[in-house]
Amino acid sequence: MSAATQTAARAIDAEQAGRRVEEVLARVAAAGDPKAVAASEELVRVLMDFYGAGLARILDGLRSAPGRGADATLDALLGDALVSSLLVLHDLHPEDTATRIGRALAAVRDPVEVVAFDESTGALRVRTADTGGCGCSGTPAAQQSVENALACFAPEVGTVEVEQAAAAREPALLQIGTRPPQSRATDRPAPARMP
Repeated sequence: MSAATQTAARAIDAEQAGRRVEEVLARVAAAGDPKAVAASEELVRVLMDFYGAGLARILDGLRSAPGRGADATLDALLGDALVSSLLVLHDLHPEDTATRIGRALAAVRDPVEVVAFDESTGALRVRTADTGGCGCSGTPAAQQSVENALACFAPEVGTVEVEQAAAAREPALLQIGTRPPQSRATDRPAPARMP
């Protein structure tokens, strides 16, 4: 089913949805707990801000699209973490999980590669790239960076395990030194002898 078909199937009348939100808030208020009322109203405000920011990003992406092909515009929108998270949240994202994991990992500062992903458990195993440096790319920092990126693009990933890349074999050091001192007579080539 295409995203457009899914959207049409879930179409909700805006006025009806607004009335429904008001009814739910009224029921919470009728319960008489002022803290619950305040929390409910705050939740509605936060969700409105979240969706409003997502819609603004979509509009900004479309405004910057003139002259750009539809595929490039879609790719730019899918590369936006907020837009992507909204599409995933509503099961409208057109990319599969593996593609979205790749998109998330491309956004990570230190390069990592997918070793394995288990869809049934949501476990993702990645390996840090061998940068040929000191080998000090911190696993906790790399893991946090990967988890943050995945939260927006592929929330179905539940756990992340980061492996260090196998250390590259260090090249042998070439010792360069000075020639041992020789006598001056041996430093100069011997004159050629004439027969």
